[in-house]
Parts: sequence; structure tokens; C-alpha cells
Amino acid sequence: MLKGSCHCGAVSWQFDGDPESATACNCTICRRYGALWIYGWDGIDVAVQGPSKSYVRGQHIGFHFCPTCGCLAYYSGLEPDPDGRLRIAANLRMIDDPATVEKLPIRRFDGLDQFKSLPRDGRCVADLWF
Repeated sequence: MLKGSCHCGAVSWQFDGDPESATACNCTICRRYGALWIYGWDGIDVAVQGPSKSYVRGQHIGFHFCPTCGCLAYYSGLEPDPDGRLRIAANLRMIDDPATVEKLPIRRFDGLDQFKSLPRDGRCVADLWF
């Protein structure tokens, strides 16, 4: 189980399971946020708590941040998938204990030009902390 929270602690998430990787995306919003995403399903393997504000991009995704300290905690789909599950991604940069995920490989996603995964380059989360 992984836990993360905003800087002031008002908004938090819990990820039940072991993510295979963390995604770094270069789309117009993710590169500005600098987030590293781990994916799951709302209420199934990801639980969020606390009051958040959201920025809705397009018709599919709401980015949730703490209204007090401004940290981006997670994003969620606006509509459930056909099976009724709602996609959610936790911002791994909010993790309470960075040492627990430092060896997690980075999955690079080109959300700007090609909208596809790029080849892995051997980097892991620890390589992007600085």
C-alpha cells in the first residue's frame, strides 16, 4: 500500500497494490504540473480523501488539487468506463515515503505529439526526484 498527501495534509490518496511503473507525460498539462502518475480505479485500488478543487480539461479528465496549499494530488475520469469503473491516477510525487518507490521504472508517454508510449530509457523514479 502506498500513501500520498498534499503539503498541508488536507488531501490524500491511498493506492492498494504495487504499481508496475510511474508515468511521466509531456502533454500540455502534465509537463506543467510535473506529475508522475500511477493508475487505478476509484474506490477499488485507489481511495482519495479530503476536499479538493478541480480543473477540468476537455470532457474526460478532472485534475484535483488542494485548495489550501495548491498541490496536485490526483486526476480522475469524468465518466465511468463501460464496466462502471472510474479511472483515477494518483500523483506519485505526493508520496509520503519516497524511498518506497525510488526504484520504480519510468514509463514515458508522449501525450503532446504522438499520444503513445515511448521506449523505456532505464530511468526510475529516483532519477526524476531532482
